[in-house]
Amino acid sequence: MARVCEITGKRPRVGNKVSHANNKTKRRFYPNLQTKKFFIPEENKWITLKLSTKAIKTINKNGITAVLKEAREAGYLTK
Repeated sequence: MARVCEITGKRPRVGNKVSHANNKTKRRFYPNLQTKKFFIPEENKWITLKLSTKAIKTINKNGITAVLKEAREAGYLTK
């Protein structure tokens, strides 16, 4: 899965690049994705996820196990 957050499901969006002369051409807005490793104590293993920065903040707030459970229920994470 390229350029897709594994927790929130954020994908690139499409919009217009607008020049000074107000010419409009198509462009893509990419999510701010980071590769990060997390330790899951219940399974006693490390996992590597490709996450948006919003998802990293959510993990810091709610914890990795709660966020993984929600992502599996939403269908974003298949592992």
